[in-house]
Amino acid sequence: MKIAIASDHAGFPLKEEVRDHIRKLGHEVHDLGAYNTEPSDYPDFAVLVGKELMAGTAERGILICGSGVGVCIAANKMPGVRAGMCHDTYSAHQGVEHDEMNVLVLGARIIGSALAFECVESYLKAEFIATEERFVRRLNKVRAIEKQYMPSVAGTTLAS
Repeated sequence: MKIAIASDHAGFPLKEEVRDHIRKLGHEVHDLGAYNTEPSDYPDFAVLVGKELMAGTAERGILICGSGVGVCIAANKMPGVRAGMCHDTYSAHQGVEHDEMNVLVLGARIIGSALAFECVESYLKAEFIATEERFVRRLNKVRAIEKQYMPSVAGTTLAS
């Protein structure tokens, strides 16, 4: 699977560990920065991951900042991006299975690398349960909200 990963300066050390872990799991990783701990702005990195998803050059994304809150808010402003902050394995897989979450958000100041690795593995192994009508119905309602308030969603690979 192709994974886009990014973080701000606060998430940089954890991003480096998570990126290497994802590669060890056999996935292709596109590291979009940050590349050091110099102060940076989390929205810039949320946009980079969102653009990869919108263009179809990544299947899923991972964003990391200090708490996870900032990048989660910023990423969810983009059409087709369904980012969820998960600091437990249940939410990491359930977000994909029930809500077709396509960006896992982690707070580097909240969890350590061992739990982050478990969350990432749970997220990457999960698949949307498209056979359950209730999940499809709910996702379609989310897409309808998005089309109403983000009309630019038309024409992106995430619009389907």
